[in-house]
Amino acid sequence: MSVIMRILIIEDNKREARALVKALEAELFAVDVAPPANASIELAIGTQYDAIILSLASVNIDVLRKLRSRGMNTPILGLDDSGSPSLRCDALNAGADDCLSKPFLLQEVVAHLRALLRRPPILVDKLQVADLQLDSVRHQAVRDGKSIQLTPKEFAILEYLMRNAGRPVTRAMLVEGVWNGRFEGLTNIVDVYINSLRSKIDRGFDTKLIKTAHGIGYMVMVDENRNEAAV
Repeated sequence: MSVIMRILIIEDNKREARALVKALEAELFAVDVAPPANASIELAIGTQYDAIILSLASVNIDVLRKLRSRGMNTPILGLDDSGSPSLRCDALNAGADDCLSKPFLLQEVVAHLRALLRRPPILVDKLQVADLQLDSVRHQAVRDGKSIQLTPKEFAILEYLMRNAGRPVTRAMLVEGVWNGRFEGLTNIVDVYINSLRSKIDRGFDTKLIKTAHGIGYMVMVDENRNEAAV
């Protein structure tokens, strides 16, 4: 199963946002749209996106700085309506990975986006989804300030899920990623570990983070309404 890439568009021009959504969905991307406001920062930080497309209005340069200052390493493509080289320089200095200036074709946006997605990902040492924090260097898991003891395999599975937060992960992907494929044909062992993780991560909390994606596998996510297959 191929993983669907998830893109966030931060754009206050509804017509242009719709055009971008249509072009990206035609290429089988999953797309969310947010206005260039503080809410977009929380959405970008709280959801695992593969890339962000950002309209380079002056307010969004500030959004860009805030995203980078909070440790977000997601690739960002800036779109410049003004044609101003200084604005594009500001965006690159603030943390954009690439910029496009109008006029451009929607196919160019898709091509630049795919180029960014081909770059090797930067693996951060500390992951967070809601109040769950994972330190991959110290091998520590903490939820709402409470330390959680995990076995090495439980930790590896949780880390894999959190690095793909918001996206369904198949049992086969977990077997390949955690056991290097050595449990081929025995993917039911994943279910055993997931049940153990749920008892440690979710038991006693109102918000359940480890969800079942029916017919697919599992995922870590916060908002139950973001994916109808997740429960």
